[in-house]
Amino acid sequence: MPHPPSSPQERLRAIIRADENLVAFLEAARTLRLPQWRLVAGCIYQTVWNSLSGKPAGTGIKDYDLIYFDADVSWEAEDAVINRADAVFGGRWPVEIRNQARVHLWFEQRFGLPYPRLNSADEAFGHYAAIVHAVGIRLEDDDTIDIAAPFGLDDVFGMIIRPNPSRHGDKGLAAKAARAKAIWPQLRLVDLQP
Repeated sequence: MPHPPSSPQERLRAIIRADENLVAFLEAARTLRLPQWRLVAGCIYQTVWNSLSGKPAGTGIKDYDLIYFDADVSWEAEDAVINRADAVFGGRWPVEIRNQARVHLWFEQRFGLPYPRLNSADEAFGHYAAIVHAVGIRLEDDDTIDIAAPFGLDDVFGMIIRPNPSRHGDKGLAAKAARAKAIWPQLRLVDLQP
C-alpha cells in the first residue's frame, strides 16, 4: 500500500502528476528551453483547490502563466518567445508568457504600482499580490518537479487568499479573490480590503 505524501511539496507534486493536462503542459513548456522558466500562480493553486474540493480538473483555470528570465529585455525578443510558444502549445492551452527581466519596464504604467528590476525569475514571487499566488513549478529534464514557494504552501493547502505584505495597494486583489470564492466557496479571504 503506497504511503500518502508526507510533506506539502510531496502533496503538491502528487496533485500535479494526477492532472494529465497539467503534466502535458509542463512537458510542452520544457521543450521551449526558456531560461529559469516556471509555470506559476493560478493554474497551480487552483489545481490544488480542485483536488481538495473534489471539483473537476481545470475548474476555474483561465490561463497558464509561464515566466522566464532573459537579459534581452527588448519587446522583440519576448515576442519571438511568445510566437515560438504558440507553435509549441498549438492553441491547446491559453498561455500568458512574460520575461521577468523586463516587467519593470511596463508594470507601473499598466497596474499603477512601482516594480523593481529583477535579477531572476524566482525573485518575481516576492512581488505577487497574494501569498497563495507565489508558487511556481518546473518539470526538470529528469522528470522531477522543482517547486518554488518562498512563502511556503500553507495558504495553497489551507485554501487561503491573503495579501502579500510586501505589496501594498493592489486594487485588483479583492475582486480576484471574490471571483475565486464564487468557484471555491470554502476559500478563506484574510485581510482583504474591498
